[in-house]
Amino acid sequence: MTAPVFVVEKVPAGPEFVLDGSEGRHAVSVKRLGPGEALVLTDGRGGWAEAVVTAAEGKDRLVVSVSGAFEEPEPAVRITVVQALPKGDRGEVAVETMTETGVDAIVPWQASRCITQWRGDRGAKSLAKWRATARESGKQSRRVRFPEVAEALSTKQVAALLAEAALAVVLHEDRDAPSGALAIAELPAAGSIVLVVGPEGGVSPDELAAFAAAGAHPYRLGPSVLRTSTAGTAAAAVLLARTGRWS
Repeated sequence: MTAPVFVVEKVPAGPEFVLDGSEGRHAVSVKRLGPGEALVLTDGRGGWAEAVVTAAEGKDRLVVSVSGAFEEPEPAVRITVVQALPKGDRGEVAVETMTETGVDAIVPWQASRCITQWRGDRGAKSLAKWRATARESGKQSRRVRFPEVAEALSTKQVAALLAEAALAVVLHEDRDAPSGALAIAELPAAGSIVLVVGPEGGVSPDELAAFAAAGAHPYRLGPSVLRTSTAGTAAAAVLLARTGRWS
């Protein structure tokens, strides 16, 4: 079993560090870590440190000995998923599984056929939930570089993001998608892959045209049609395996 991960504002260089606050409470009262047990401290941005518990104090303070601090480099091929807003809590499900799988960035997209609308306080609360989910899932999956969750973008803004990508992909349910299957698409050796996942009602013709003008091509995953909350995870798994990040 790999060591549990806890988030800190700044990765300590050592030799001793006190983990307190909500993370310390989780370590002491939930995980019940004790002297001699290993853990990882991370800032969620690639910095991390190996540590061993030396003492637990009260219900929310863990004293640890830091053995070394490290930096995980950015991947050569970075995967961004543009996720159309699903209904209900399916958005958090998508963020959770994409984080566990290994995506590098998640961009909420207000597609024309989305039933869910992010406006005002509701939008702010929903974005906060997505970001909290990415953080907690990053910890749970033992990542030290958590995915960035951007502000929700319009179709025009998504098109601008696609135009800058080394490979721009729009997942399409049509088994005869002109660009073929994602599993055999030509992938870049470096740079950004931006993957668009449409809503349950599909990407509209106008959106497809805007994305095509930005250099994106439609690809299918397989013979079955996936829900919007699972398609990004499945596509990311294909890309992570093919780019060598899962080797």
